[in-house]
Amino acid sequence: MNTAWVCQSAIIDGQYYEIQGLNIWDYEWTNTQEFVSVKDPIYGQTHVMAIYQIITATQTITFAAGEFSNLVWGIYTQV
Repeated sequence: MNTAWVCQSAIIDGQYYEIQGLNIWDYEWTNTQEFVSVKDPIYGQTHVMAIYQIITATQTITFAAGEFSNLVWGIYTQV
């Protein structure tokens, strides 16, 4: 388990969610081909989440995301 990643939210697919001022659903997610093992904050189950980046002209945002259940996404950021 990697303790450097913290669950920021559990959201429904497409639900507005900002990281560093950007709604993540408005941008293409680039899969870094890296993964992190994290815990579901409610049920304590271990999940393996892919690490993604959103790259714009002015910033690069890195986060981990994966589905806890059908269309319910866990969003994690590094501390």
